[in-house]
Amino acid sequence: MNNIASLLILAFLALTFIQSSYDKLFYWQENVSWLKSHFAKTRLQNLIPQSLVVLVVFELITSVLCVVGGIQLLLQDGRQYGFYGAVFSCITLLMMLFGQRLAKDYDGARTIAIYYIPAVMAVYWLS
Repeated sequence: MNNIASLLILAFLALTFIQSSYDKLFYWQENVSWLKSHFAKTRLQNLIPQSLVVLVVFELITSVLCVVGGIQLLLQDGRQYGFYGAVFSCITLLMMLFGQRLAKDYDGARTIAIYYIPAVMAVYWLS
């Protein structure tokens, strides 16, 4: 069990993005409505549904890669899928951070930065 920290971070990232994509998919209209008001004064105001689709796709890819990466790490001591899951986590979080900064939601951006730290740690540990 030399990889316990990596496994725990992959589980954290997988759960984070599974729940986030689930929420967006099953409460689509509520999310679109909230995001339209959140980004009303930004360049994204007319791109909310399209941006949300891109974000959900990245969250789902991230989730799958983190789950498969955790299984691969546990069963084969392989790091490839977990590494890609961690990299996709960082990319997805950077997309979210960009939106929060654009909307001038600095508390939201700070929250995303907190998630970004373990994602970068996973990239480092799994590389």
